[in-house]
Formats: sequence, C-alpha cells, structure tokens
Amino acid sequence: MNQSLIAIRALALIFCALGGFAVAYTYPDMAPEDWQGSGQAKWQLLATVFGLLIGALLILIDVLLKGFSLRALSALTFGLFIGLLAAHFIAVSPLFESGDPQSIYVSRVFVYIGFTYLATVIALRGKDEFNIVIPYVRFASEKVEVPLILLDGSSLVDGRVAKLCKARLLSDEVTIPKFVVDELHEQASSNENNESNRGKRGLKTLNELKQLEHLTVHVYDSEVGRNQSAEDKVLFIVSSLKGRLLTTSESLIRKAKSSSVPYVDILSLSKALTHEVTVGEALTVKLVKLGKEDGQSVGYLEDGSMVVVNDSVDYLESNVLVEVESIIPTSGGRMVFGKLLGEDK
Repeated sequence: MNQSLIAIRALALIFCALGGFAVAYTYPDMAPEDWQGSGQAKWQLLATVFGLLIGALLILIDVLLKGFSLRALSALTFGLFIGLLAAHFIAVSPLFESGDPQSIYVSRVFVYIGFTYLATVIALRGKDEFNIVIPYVRFASEKVEVPLILLDGSSLVDGRVAKLCKARLLSDEVTIPKFVVDELHEQASSNENNESNRGKRGLKTLNELKQLEHLTVHVYDSEVGRNQSAEDKVLFIVSSLKGRLLTTSESLIRKAKSSSVPYVDILSLSKALTHEVTVGEALTVKLVKLGKEDGQSVGYLEDGSMVVVNDSVDYLESNVLVEVESIIPTSGGRMVFGKLLGEDK
C-alpha cells in the first residue's frame, strides 16, 4: 500500500479522535445525566472512542470504494442531477396537486428516491458512452491533432510495436485498456512458464513505450461490459475513443473488419516492410549452423527467412556474401537458396 495513503488514514483517525474529545470537552452538558460532574472523564473517553469509530468507518468506505474512478464519480454526479431534475418536474406536476397531504408527501419521496436511483445506475453503466456530457472522456472532434491508437495484449506481447514507435513510424497517442495491463500482470505472476514469459514480455514492451519521449502513453480505465469477451471490450473502447486498433490477433482483426473498426495489422505491416529478395541479388548473411545436405550451411535474414548456402561449411559462424539462386515459399515464410561468393569482410 502507498505509504502516503497510510499516513493520511492515520491522520484521519487521529483527527477524528481529537474531534470527539474536543466535542466532549467543549460541551460537557451533552454527557448522560449519570456522568455529569465526576463522570466527565468517562464521557470524554466515550466521545474519543466514538470519534475513532467514525474515522474507521470512513476508512472502510474508502477501501470499499477502491477502483471508483473520477470518471465514475462524474457519471454518478450527472445521474443524480438528471434524476433529481426529473423527479422535481414530476413532483410539482398536477398529479400531486390534490389528495391526502400525507400520501402526497410519501409519493413524492418515492418519486425522488426512484428517479435518482435509476438515473445514477443508468449513468454508471453507460459512463464510457458519454462523449460530451461527462468529462474525462475523449471528445469526438474532427480537429484532433494527434490520432489515437489502441494496443491490445497481443501487440504488447509481440514486442515489435516498440521498434515501430522507436523508428517513429507510430507517433500517435497510444492507449492501452487497463484490463489488458491487469491481465499481463496476472500472466507475469503465473506459475506456468509460457504464461509468465508472455506477461513479462508484454509489461516490458509497455515500459519501453513509456520511456519514449516523443510518445504519449495512457492506460484507459473502462468498466463497461464486464461479461463481454476481451476482444469485444477492446473493440468497444476503440469505437468510443474514435481511434485505431493495433493488434496481431487474426480473430480480433476479423471482428474489427466486420464491425468497421479502424485497425492496423502488425503482421501485414511487418510484411510490407520486409525487404524483397530477388534471384540474382547479392546478400550478406551470417552462417549459424550446418544444413541438411553435405557442404551446406544455414543463415537467417532479419525477417527470419532461412538462407541455405552450398559449399560453405568452412565459413560457419562467419558473415558471407551470397548470390540468390532460388526462392521457395513455405508456410512459415520463404526459404532462400544461394551460391557462396566469398567471405564478407
């Protein structure tokens, strides 16, 4: 827990206790009749304990309200205002002009309670859908100078988004849903190695993005649609913020297409930036292991494409110059076969 928060809560308890003691000391006549005079010490002790209990109650309410965001408070305030306004117009309408005064009074009380409750609940459920009436939500404007792009968990775990941002290919305002960050933290603390590594990679990418000076990174807190899938939540937030989605998830891309949500596909972007290798071209590649056939060695291009070089075993662990002889497409990308031209010095 934040130490400053602990100090504030401790001070609140002390002030509440002192407040109870001050009330008992200033107004001794408020003590029970049996405690008048000689029983003042008991009255002051009781008032002090009562003050401590009030302070503990306030701290309990504070703990229960953990996660109640400023945006939710805005929605609550808006709901209360609309509910009270609607109840007032109904209470002063001709419906309550005649009848038993007691029944009219009770009816008005129920109208005020009912309308304020319904309005606040509706406002809290749909607080992310307000673009103008509730603050702290991005306005839909045609003059947005900095486009917003939203990252999902797959793009953070992939890690290439950090390289794209470092190269200033993506200089937008970057937003990550809070539930995505929470999922990465859960995965990072998992007992399963694969799950833990996935979460740690995603959090590492997030930290790298936050350290880029030219990039603005926000964690967007949204509580709508708790029963929805993570993909549906992501699509809803992208639509609400009028931004673009950046993902490596093929299923999420399909959903974005069907929902007409703007998106950037990292996989397609990576392929577009991949250097096109042509037959007859000379490449520099480092040979890292032996091939399947005698005399062959294998190296890899930056995009992961395998390069098989004939008569090159003597140059293992060296950078060599290779002439491309043929290119074979595979399910994992492409395989390049080349002729050794010599060592690249």
